[in-house]
Amino acid sequence: MLRIGPLAIDPPVVLAPMAGITDPPFRLLCAEHGGGLYVSEMVTARGLLERNEKTARMVSFHPGEPVRSLQLYGSNPIVLGEAVRRLVSEDRVDHLDLNVGCPVKKVTRNGGGAALPVKRRLFAEVVRAMVRNAGDVPVTVKMRMGIDDERMTYLDAGRIAADEGAAAVALHARTVAQGYSGTARWDAIGRLKEHVPDIPVLGNGDIWEATDALAMAAHTGCDGVVVGRGCLGRPWLFRDLSLAFAGEQPLGPPPFGEIAAAARRHLALLLDHEPAEVVLRKFRKHLKWYLQGYPVGPALRRAAGLIEHVDQVDEILDSVPADVTVVPEAVRAPRGKTGRNTRVVLPEGWWEDRDGEVEVEDPLEAVSGG
Repeated sequence: MLRIGPLAIDPPVVLAPMAGITDPPFRLLCAEHGGGLYVSEMVTARGLLERNEKTARMVSFHPGEPVRSLQLYGSNPIVLGEAVRRLVSEDRVDHLDLNVGCPVKKVTRNGGGAALPVKRRLFAEVVRAMVRNAGDVPVTVKMRMGIDDERMTYLDAGRIAADEGAAAVALHARTVAQGYSGTARWDAIGRLKEHVPDIPVLGNGDIWEATDALAMAAHTGCDGVVVGRGCLGRPWLFRDLSLAFAGEQPLGPPPFGEIAAAARRHLALLLDHEPAEVVLRKFRKHLKWYLQGYPVGPALRRAAGLIEHVDQVDEILDSVPADVTVVPEAVRAPRGKTGRNTRVVLPEGWWEDRDGEVEVEDPLEAVSGG
C-alpha cells in the first residue's frame, strides 16, 4: 500500500496526468477496472485564477471518483500558492500534484514544467507556497530526469521537494530532450529513492504490462508506479496491476468483446460529460487505441479516425468478432507519443546561475493541458 499524506493508495498505482486524455470519464473508466490514484489533466494555475473557461471545465470530477486528484503547473509561487488556497478553501480537491515534468515548448519556454527545477530557489518557493496553502491536502511533485544528459535536475529537485514538505515525488525516467523516445532509465528511479528515502518515490516510464510494474519496483525500490501511455485503449491494465500487486496472476489483454464493452462505456461517460460534437472528435484517438493490437486491418483503423456519429462507433465495434485476441507482438508495442524533442526551449539564460533569484510571470494566454 502507498501512503500519500492521509491517502492510502492500494494498489500503489497512479494514473499519469495526460493532456487531452485524463478527463473525468477516462479517469472513472480506469478506476472501474482497478484501484489506484487517478490524476486529472494538467491545469494552469494562472488559468484557474483568471477563471479561464477551459480551465474551469477541466477542474471538475465525476461523482463516482473516490479521490479528487488535480495536477497544476506554473512557475510563479504567488500564483500557484493562491490557486492552491482557492481550491482547498472551496473543498474542490483531495490531492494536488505539481507538474515539473512537462517537456512541451509552450510550457518550458515560460519556465514551467520541466524547466522549473533548473532554478532551484524558485522551485523551492513554488513547492513551499503550495504546501503551506494546501493544509491537510497532500502535495506531490512529478518530474523528469532533467533537460538533457548534460543538464540533470532530478536529484536536486527530489531533495528540495522533500525538504519543502511534498508528500511524495514521481520520476518519469526520461529527459526533456528524450521526449517519449527510447527506453526509460529505471536506474534513475533507484538513485532518486536512495537520495530521498524519507518520502515515497514513484516510478514512471515503460509500464506496458502489469509485470513491468513489479519489475520496476524490484529493480528500483520505488514505493509505487505511475502509468501513462500503457493504459491508452487498455483500461484493463489497472485490473492486471491490482492482481499483480496482490500476488495474483495478471490476465493480460482480453478478447475484443471486453474491449468493445469498455469502449462503449467510455463513450457513454463522455456523452454525459460534454456535447456530442466535442465527444466524437475526442473519441477518435481513443477508438484507434482500443483497436490497436487487434488484427482488424488498416481500413477499420482509418474509419475510427474519421467518426462523426455515435452509430459509426457501434458499426466499427460490431464489425470485429468478440473472440478476436491481440497479436502477441503488439502486447508491448508503444502507443501514444513516441518521438524525441527536436528542440528544447528554455527562457533566455535559464540554466545560468541556478540558485539566483528570478522573477517570472505566468502569461495570461497560458493554456491548460500542456
